[in-house]
Formats: sequence, C-alpha cells, structure tokens
Amino acid sequence: MKLEGINGATVLFGIIGDPVAAVRSPEVFNSMFTRENLNAVFIPIHVHQDDLAAAWAGLTAIRNLRGIVVTMPHKLRIASFLDVVGDTGKFTGAVNAVKRDSDGRWFGEMFDGHGFVAGLRDQGHEPRNWKVSLHGLGGAGSAIAFALAQAGVKSLCLNDVDSKKSAAISRKLQAVFPALELSIGSAPLAELDAVINATPSGMNPSDPLVFDPSDYPPRTLVVDVITKPEMTPLLDLAARTGHNVHTGKHMHLGQARLAAQFFGFEGV
Repeated sequence: MKLEGINGATVLFGIIGDPVAAVRSPEVFNSMFTRENLNAVFIPIHVHQDDLAAAWAGLTAIRNLRGIVVTMPHKLRIASFLDVVGDTGKFTGAVNAVKRDSDGRWFGEMFDGHGFVAGLRDQGHEPRNWKVSLHGLGGAGSAIAFALAQAGVKSLCLNDVDSKKSAAISRKLQAVFPALELSIGSAPLAELDAVINATPSGMNPSDPLVFDPSDYPPRTLVVDVITKPEMTPLLDLAARTGHNVHTGKHMHLGQARLAAQFFGFEGV
C-alpha cells in the first residue's frame, strides 16, 4: 500500500533484529501489500540483543500489530516469550516468525530451513541424496540442517565453533532421521555436492572466509545464506574458482513466502 494510504485501520507487521540495515523483508512484504491493495505496512524494528524482553512487552501491547519476522540475534531467544511454538521451532529451538492468533496468543514457527530448500528447488537444485557440509548451527543453520534431512540428503557434515552445539544437533537429527549419515567437523571434500555458509560471517567486507571454496571440486555448489551483499566475498571467490553459487536471496524469498502464508497472505 502507498504511504499516503496509511490510516487508522492499517495493520502492522515488522521485523526485529540487531542490526536491521541489511534486512529485505520490508521491501518484499510492502511490495506485496501494494500489489494486493492491502491496508497493511511492514517496518524494520531495531532491537538490541540485550533489550528483547523489554521490546517484546511493548510490542505485544500494540493491538494492531499482527505479526513479526525475527532475525538474528533473537531467533534462539524469542521462543521463551511465546504461547505456542510449532514443530520445527521446537526441534531447532529457534523461531523466525510470530503471529497473534484471534484469541490473542502469540504463535511462532521457524521457516528458514524449509525456505532454504524451497530456494534450492526454485533454482533447479534438488537436494535429495546430496552429500552436504553445513557451516553454522545457529537458528538458521539448525533449521537448514533439519530441512535438508527432511528433503532426503544422503549425508550431512555439521560444523560450528561450538562443538557441543554440533554434537547436540547431530543427536537430535539422528533420533529423527536414523538413515541419515552424520559427521562433525570433516567430510571427504571431493564427494560433496554442496557446501553451505549459514554463519553471519561475510556481512562485512573484513569478515574472514568460513571456508575456502578452492578446496572443493568445481562440481560442488557453494551456498551462502547472507542476503546483503548478495554476492558475498565467499561467493565471489567461488565464482572465480569455477563453482556454481547459490545466494541468500533464494532462501530469503522461500522463507518469506512461507512466512506470508503463516500470516494469512498468499501473494509474496
């Protein structure tokens, strides 16, 4: 909807994170609202990681606030404030979208992983039977691991700076997907179909590379979940070393569609 169309009946949606300068959700949702002539607006809301509890108390008091997309660093903490958490959110311990139900309760779910798989498939990449190395097991990374397992990957190598987190996610995946081949920290590089950066490293030009794409054969798809810049230093290097690359834009659009459906919209 156009800015001048905002009135007393306008319903609010937003995204909370720290930082929020790189988020793409406002442009995606507001384009949909305008296209569908909906009386709604989507805004970025900068909430410092130490202020989530105070911010949540204020946000939930806004009666025309219908839904919130959640980005880092709040995905792992937001669930504790909610009345109901969906199955994927329970498995990963993280939530990236919350909505107010008609009875006033707040319901949350995690869509990053399924949005990631949807983004792969939109670009012609079917992950079934893939051998994958995944770097980063925060809220998004854990959700991606779960969704890849659901999609039928053959093997998954988990990498995180927190070895206890890697072990915990591995145990949870093995319990639900006993046929999945799981490893931690290393995998035969020559056999990998895809290697994924699900860490925030790469948002800033000075960030170190999480891995060197030249270590992998050219047939390995190099994936980054970061949306801004779309071509991260990792993907730039991977393209120069002859690899196909897959940007974070595709995951973002995939999860945005799922979050929009969660909020009751179909048009993203």
